[in-house]
Amino acid sequence: MEILIYGIVNSVSLALMALGFTLVYGVSRLPNFAHGSLYVTTGFITWLLLQRLGVPYLIAMLISLVFIAAVGAAMYNFILVRIRGMSISEIIASYAIGLAILEGLRWGGLKGTTHTLPVFASGSVDILGVVVDSHRLLVILLGAILVGLLWVFVNRTRLGLALKGMAQDERAALTLGIDSDRMAVMSMALGAIMAGLAALVLLPLGNIVVEAGYHVLIMAVAVCIVGGLGSWTGAILAAFLIGFAQIFTVAWLGPHFQVVVALLAIILTLISRPSGLFGRQKELEERV
Repeated sequence: MEILIYGIVNSVSLALMALGFTLVYGVSRLPNFAHGSLYVTTGFITWLLLQRLGVPYLIAMLISLVFIAAVGAAMYNFILVRIRGMSISEIIASYAIGLAILEGLRWGGLKGTTHTLPVFASGSVDILGVVVDSHRLLVILLGAILVGLLWVFVNRTRLGLALKGMAQDERAALTLGIDSDRMAVMSMALGAIMAGLAALVLLPLGNIVVEAGYHVLIMAVAVCIVGGLGSWTGAILAAFLIGFAQIFTVAWLGPHFQVVVALLAIILTLISRPSGLFGRQKELEERV
């Protein structure tokens, strides 16, 4: 029961970390390697507004999400739009931006374990003999709500359908008058918001540290590669596969092997099925 409960919590956490990354790549084919830095920046801005300026928690979260959406849109408008279509340059540029943001936060004072966000619900709940923090249970609930809202947005709104069309067939979408650059800006902004929402939900369980940005990036890349780049269904399924694999590894070997599980998942997927579980990339035998 303990493995089941904490496996679900860990899997939902990984899904939250990865949805923003896979959203951006699925729509605009941009690998946003600044994803982890957007995650940490949202938490840090919220902490500054809450602790230094005394802004109410909910208002601080909303302001930080608006700010991080603007950062995501600006990244595309001022930098990524100039190198769009050059895959290696996109990876290098986005990673350089993320690295500059994270190390800039470290230089600006984001050090140690003093930066924390309040939990949404204190206390704990006993579930069949397993004591679980109330906030961890909220992670499961909020994760399910966010995934549901994302599905409704993509399938039931005009903008969401435009993003979906761009993800399915960019050329066909262009012939229907959908602006590729505008959709890319929107996907970057929405991807940044998803990273920020993940931060606001998950960071109260720990500390706001620069290293969290690198960790989130690794986890997001692992989930997206295993699930298939650009596949939201694949990302959620891969999050549960990796999430439970990490919990089993913690139970048998210890917590230090969690990142190893994610890296092994990347390697094994690239060897056995390069397109991932639900990816639409061509397999090796199809390219030869």
